Amino acid sequence: MYELIICEKPAAANKIAEALADGKAIKENYQGVPYYRLTHGKKDIVVACAVGHLYGLAEKVKKGWIFPVFDIEWQPVSENSKGAAFTKKYLNTIKKLAKDANEFTVATDFDQEGEVIGLNIVRYICKKKDANRMKFSTLTKDELRESYNNKSKHIEWGQAESGEARHFLDFYNGINYSRALTAAIKTTGTFKLMSTGRVQGPALKIIVDREREIKAFVSKPFWQIEFLGEHNGKEIIAWHREDKFWEKTKADVVIEKTKNQKEAKVDNLDRKQFNQMPPFPFDLTSLQVEGYRCHGISPKEILEIGQELYTSGYISYPRTSSQQLPPAIGYMKVMNDLNKQKQYSDLIKKLLKKPSLRPNNGKKTDPAHPAIYPTGIIPAELTERESKIYDLIVKRFLATFSENAVRETMTADLNCNNEIFIAKGTRTIEKGWHEFYSPYVNLEEIELPNMKKDDKIKVSKIELISKETPPPKRYTPASIIKDLEKRNLGTKATRSEIVDTLFQRGYVQGKAIEATNLGISMVETLEKYCPKILDEDLTRRFEIEMDKIREGQQKKEQLLEDAKDAIIK
Repeated sequence: MYELIICEKPAAANKIAEALADGKAIKENYQGVPYYRLTHGKKDIVVACAVGHLYGLAEKVKKGWIFPVFDIEWQPVSENSKGAAFTKKYLNTIKKLAKDANEFTVATDFDQEGEVIGLNIVRYICKKKDANRMKFSTLTKDELRESYNNKSKHIEWGQAESGEARHFLDFYNGINYSRALTAAIKTTGTFKLMSTGRVQGPALKIIVDREREIKAFVSKPFWQIEFLGEHNGKEIIAWHREDKFWEKTKADVVIEKTKNQKEAKVDNLDRKQFNQMPPFPFDLTSLQVEGYRCHGISPKEILEIGQELYTSGYISYPRTSSQQLPPAIGYMKVMNDLNKQKQYSDLIKKLLKKPSLRPNNGKKTDPAHPAIYPTGIIPAELTERESKIYDLIVKRFLATFSENAVRETMTADLNCNNEIFIAKGTRTIEKGWHEFYSPYVNLEEIELPNMKKDDKIKVSKIELISKETPPPKRYTPASIIKDLEKRNLGTKATRSEIVDTLFQRGYVQGKAIEATNLGISMVETLEKYCPKILDEDLTRRFEIEMDKIREGQQKKEQLLEDAKDAIIK
């Protein structure tokens, strides 16, 4: 007899076995699937693994292309998808190992998806109603041992119920809406597999609405007047204080008045210093946004890279919405471990001179995990893209512990024949956290010459520049994810996938995301005949109710009944 520990992926099983083994874990395999035998204290333990979801939702009885369909159940994914046939051997291995086990522990990722994966294995393969639960945010030896010693006696039921509700809800919406749409397009004599979903519909509408704004946009002409001058050999650029002239005749008056002027005078000088706080630690969305800004890597790929770095033990769990690093992660230990990596040691030595280490935590929290941070384990071979994201995470972590940067703005009013031009400069006086977050600091340094009130400025050129108001900007893969988060649509883990699906379905295209004709027609049709499918408020309401299920304030069954009613309507 032994305790069976169930992990989400093979790499995690390997890490957990190595961490818990008092001696060396013995690797065995069944049908080519690895598992581990080990001793921990007086206990015999077997560590087994899944490969993500071994069970998926499917219709109980397939009756062809009908809708609405609500009679669904969990079935092995290997039975319903050719692409998932390989998961059968993982299911068989756990089934074989469960026979001789007298205790079961779930050690999948500690989030809704991980909980559902663990719950399905426990009830359908191990034939148990409950199991122990290990909770961890990194795959480091110390944390895994601590997690095992403090495991809870039960599955995290709130998380499991909420995760299961989400799966049912998404399946109900996805299958019924998609079948209805495909049936509708058939009536036109064409066949095309169409799809929409609970979050996919509102997400597409947001992009189409932006497209409509762009198409309806009529630009307005305006004029600006640029002043180019010189002071002690240094160039000065200033703009007329009116900024935008909406009537060209008014701008022409200024040009006429300043024509042939050889100099301007400094009327007024204003210097202001301000403290710029360090950035917050990364949650998943801010990592995706920053990774896209700095490296042009898509949010979906950043999540995949983050998962890889986590499974290898190099960073904490990436699917988090927290911007907080609690003292429990052991700031000092992480710093000392990172110090062994040559490229960071100079920065860390500076931080370790501080009397205390306190991160600049943000407001966002996550009940399951802290913000993303490096564990300090030295990475082995990383791909170029993995290195880029790892470096970004380490630098962000270090920056959150460093000092404010001090910046100074300088504004000069330049009087040229009683027309005022304003020159603005901003410079960094004390680098503070900029040094730790280099090269990812995105700030313009515009240094003005050292001027005093009443100084004379030589005029090089005063020029009228005609411009037009620009249309609203299209979304990027990063900005749409940020917007979905702001509107509370989807989850931190699914938003990039939803955007990716819109591309795959041909509803949107391009790096600057543009709705295609198909995407626009889709939204127009649904707006006309079935606007609820696109209703953000309805989607958001279900998100809030799923949070209530997690907190034990609502029953899953009630939510699903409400969803059926909404779909039937």
